[in-house]
Amino acid sequence: MYVCSCFGVTDKQVKEHAAAGACTPRQIASATKAGTDCGSCVRTIQGLLGRGACPRRELLEKGSAPAAVLAPEAQLAEAA
Repeated sequence: MYVCSCFGVTDKQVKEHAAAGACTPRQIASATKAGTDCGSCVRTIQGLLGRGACPRRELLEKGSAPAAVLAPEAQLAEAA
């Protein structure tokens, strides 16, 4: 099934990128461009990503991730 018709991105591709460590729609967009044109697929991408385990998020919560790896997410977490 196509998730992003603007760039022809499928749910399988989103799931593959998620399995490889992409935890947010922004990270999926960086890898596939999905969600960067009309934006109508962002909620679907969020649904596919769910609230499951995220290796990068787990490292952030434990405080053991290098700052360079999590810089954008770490800055957002600190600002909140």
